[in-house]
Amino acid sequence: MWYICIVNDIMMIKKLILAGLLGILSLSASCKQDKDMAKITDFKALNNKGVEVDFKDYEGKVLLIVNTASKCGFSPQYDGLEALYQKYKDKGLVVIGFPCDQFAGQEPGSDEQIEEFCRLNHGVTFPLMAKGDVNGENAHPIFEFLKAQAPKEEYRGLKAKATQTMLKGISKSYKKESDILWNFTKFLVAKDGVTVKRFAPVAEPKDFEKDIEAFL
Repeated sequence: MWYICIVNDIMMIKKLILAGLLGILSLSASCKQDKDMAKITDFKALNNKGVEVDFKDYEGKVLLIVNTASKCGFSPQYDGLEALYQKYKDKGLVVIGFPCDQFAGQEPGSDEQIEEFCRLNHGVTFPLMAKGDVNGENAHPIFEFLKAQAPKEEYRGLKAKATQTMLKGISKSYKKESDILWNFTKFLVAKDGVTVKRFAPVAEPKDFEKDIEAFL
């Protein structure tokens, strides 16, 4: 009888050791997953001069990334974006424009023409990237990351919701809820490079100034 008890005790100890090892392995895998989590600073992009920009250069900054267009009804938001940039750039805010022509062909110009338009009409001094896609198979990896981190945007009020419904009806590249619906969707990225807040095209830059201040 005592022999059976000893065998049972040994088996129980083995089970406890095995459970402990599995727990350690699981914790190690979880820590590795957290360590390997993508951040905005893991990406690179070409600017409008064709020069590669390593987003590691923005380590510790708050980024406001916007898909822009020159011939859009929301284009006057360039003024508000530049105002935010001027007000907070010395505190660590970087506004970055990614021109895109996926929405009703409202950004038909070359990178040089886009820059000239922004400078002459809106006094834009914040960085502009090369024109590219934000939805679909050719979407820039930065926007795939941003959409994964912040897949939804909020539309408040009847007018905003009516605009959302209208845009859904005409946006040809909008296929799923996380896709960008239209020009001037804004992504505010915290200093950790992971936390992202998303603001709809109808949201004026001044509407989320408090969010910027909180991230700074």
